[in-house]
Amino acid sequence: MIERLRLSAATLKNDFVRRIEQVAGQSAFACYQCGKCTAGCPMAAEMDLTPNQVLRFAQLGLGERLRGCRTVWLCASCFTCSARCPKGVKIAEVMEAVRVVLIRREMAGPGPQAVKIDEEGLPPIAIISALRKLTF
Repeated sequence: MIERLRLSAATLKNDFVRRIEQVAGQSAFACYQCGKCTAGCPMAAEMDLTPNQVLRFAQLGLGERLRGCRTVWLCASCFTCSARCPKGVKIAEVMEAVRVVLIRREMAGPGPQAVKIDEEGLPPIAIISALRKLTF
């Protein structure tokens, strides 16, 4: 007989999950993995993990797995994912929370010196947004 492992939000809530929920201001467990966020993401083709996979890793408290992932740093914060979510999960805010938690734990974050920004032709808000993701 196969024994099934039952996981609940209470058993999965480790420090990483609690910090993401605190920064994002919402439950990480509201997402039921429909994939609409990934389907509408303009950056999904460039990401190594899809937005819904990042959310699943966050739900499972796998901060170590997210440390090496480029997705949280490539997120354009365009809020397309949040607008498409049928549950109203603010996925862009969760992505920002993951970045903040990883930077605070010194698990990731290349720093602004690692970014090569071509300042010509870019609006100032794009430069500010890029640097905001790399500093806190």
